[in-house]
Amino acid sequence: MPLPLYQIDAFTTKPLAGNPAAVCWLEQSCEDSWLQAVAAEMNLSETAFLWQEESRFRLRWFTPKVEVDLCGHATLAAAHFLWEIGRATAGATIDFNTRSGVLTAAQKEDRIELDFPIDEIELGDPPTGLIAALGCKPIATGRNRRDVLVEVASEAELRSVAPDFRRLAEIRARGVIVTCRGDGEKYEFLSRFFAPACGIDEDPVTGSAHCALVTYWAPKWKKETLRAFQCSRRGGELEVTLNGDRAKLRGAAVTVLRGELDASS
Repeated sequence: MPLPLYQIDAFTTKPLAGNPAAVCWLEQSCEDSWLQAVAAEMNLSETAFLWQEESRFRLRWFTPKVEVDLCGHATLAAAHFLWEIGRATAGATIDFNTRSGVLTAAQKEDRIELDFPIDEIELGDPPTGLIAALGCKPIATGRNRRDVLVEVASEAELRSVAPDFRRLAEIRARGVIVTCRGDGEKYEFLSRFFAPACGIDEDPVTGSAHCALVTYWAPKWKKETLRAFQCSRRGGELEVTLNGDRAKLRGAAVTVLRGELDASS
């Protein structure tokens, strides 16, 4: 039986921007090796797999190389997919069972709001070799359980970062967040995200990284809700609110491809 397989651009209001994710509907769980092979075939930063699990949906995320514990843009894409195909009722909150606990998605006017756990940044010295691999001059560094964070002085410096991805892949972290302060008129902060160890040299828009970034920038701006832009080549916008030990991520999504996957492959 063919399986619905969509490609959805997340954290954007227009197609061919934001971060593309593949979303595949399953009738039941499948072998991990098959899920990983499909994700490698899609060759996107994430492929999301969904199936019904009692009153919730089971959601798993795979890069072309590995399964990950948390992914923002593919969760946004998965929620958009469920509402579009009618598996979820319009206006109803969607509950996902994931490796990061229960995550929710809700429709907020023309945006989708995700409820994620925060991942606080602790300031400290950078890992050996990180700054040489990035080729930039940090004004602050830190890390959390998953990622390393580097703050640079300006948007121009952020955009000019050109990592040595082979050396960056040797850093013991899921990925490296490079960020700078925004002007406060359009965005409070900007960022880029590099994860060559996971098979993604540069991720276009990384929702899960903003669960760390909001804890870093909210105290500096003395605001709970911040506007953010990830200035990759494709670019993507989101709004994030620090709400206790949770982060509310808001963004839009656009379907760009609808198809079927041969389940016998």
